[in-house]
Amino acid sequence: MKHYFCHFYKLSLFFTAIFLLCGCEQPTVEKISGEAQGTTYHISFWSAQPTNILAIKQAVDDEFKRIDQLLSNYRPDSAIEQLNSTLSSEPQAVNEEIIALIEQARTVSVASANCYDLTIKPLFDLWGFKTNKFSPPSQEILQSTLQEVGFEKILIVDKTHLRKLNPELKIDLSSIAQGHTVGRIAAILEQQGIDNYLVEIGGELQTRGHKPEGVAWRIALEKPLSEERTLQKIITIEQAEPLSVMTSGTYRHYFDDHGKRYSHILDARTGIPVGHSTVSVTVFHNNPTQADSWSTALLCLGRVAGLEAANKAGIAALFIEQQDKSFNEFSSAALQVLHTVTIK
Repeated sequence: MKHYFCHFYKLSLFFTAIFLLCGCEQPTVEKISGEAQGTTYHISFWSAQPTNILAIKQAVDDEFKRIDQLLSNYRPDSAIEQLNSTLSSEPQAVNEEIIALIEQARTVSVASANCYDLTIKPLFDLWGFKTNKFSPPSQEILQSTLQEVGFEKILIVDKTHLRKLNPELKIDLSSIAQGHTVGRIAAILEQQGIDNYLVEIGGELQTRGHKPEGVAWRIALEKPLSEERTLQKIITIEQAEPLSVMTSGTYRHYFDDHGKRYSHILDARTGIPVGHSTVSVTVFHNNPTQADSWSTALLCLGRVAGLEAANKAGIAALFIEQQDKSFNEFSSAALQVLHTVTIK
C-alpha cells in the first residue's frame, strides 16, 4: 500500500517541462514548486490571461495544510488519526471528504476482490514498514491482526457519520489521498481560469491541455529498479481534458530478509506482502483519486489478476513485470485504445 506523507519509497514519475520559445508573444510557462506531504511537488501552467502567481502559490500552500490536517496518518492530531484513536463502535462524526474517499476506495476494493483495503494499517505496522524495522510476524499474530482488517467493518451512516463495527479498526488513506490532493490542487488552477497545466506531487500527476504552441505534455516514467534511477518510457499526453497518471511500485520500499525480498504492498486477504513479479502499475484515468487507488489495487493483484480486473472495469493500465533483469510490459484493453496517450 502506498503511504501518503512518507514517499521516499514511492515510485517516482518525473515530468519534463521543456517548451519551445518562438517569439516574445508566446505565453510563458509559470512554475511553482516546494515540499509537502513528505515529498516534493511541481506545478507548471500557462494562461493567455494575467495570473497572480503569489496568490496561486498561497492557495496551494493553504490547501496542502488543510489536507494534511485532515488526511495525514503521520499526524496524531489529524482528523483521520483522531478517528483511528477513537475506540468505539458508536456512530462518529467524520469529515464529509473522508467519507467520500472511503466510499471511492471501497468500490475499488470490491473490484480487486478485497486485495486492496484501506483498513490494512494494522498489518502494515505489524510487519514493521511504518518504523522501517522489519519483523515478520508469527502465523498466530498475523491471523489475529487480520481480524482487525476489512472494509465490511466500516458502516457509512450518512455523508458525515460512520461506525467502526470493530472499535480497533484503523483507516489508512495513503493509497488514495495523494491522488485526491493532485485533484484539489488542479482545481485551484481551474478556479483561476487556467486550463493548461501539469500538477505533480511525489510522482503522482494530472495534466490538462498542452504547453504553448500546442506542444503536448511529456512525462518520463522511471525504470523500476531499486538501485538506480533511469528512464524507462516517455509518456506523451495529447488531450484537452484532464488526465491523471498514477504509478505504484514494489521496489522503493521493501525489506530483504534471509535472501528473500518483502514488498510493502500487502494483500489484505492474507496479510502477507505480495510475491508476484509485477513491479509497477501505471493507471491513466480522468479522476486522480480513482487512478491513485486503482494503481495500488492492480499492483496488489499482480499482472494476471490485475489485467482481468482492469479490463472488467475499463481501466487503462500499464503493468511492468520483472523477469531476472528484463522488464516486460502489458497493457490493459482500455490503454490500448487510449489514443491521446503515447508511450515510447
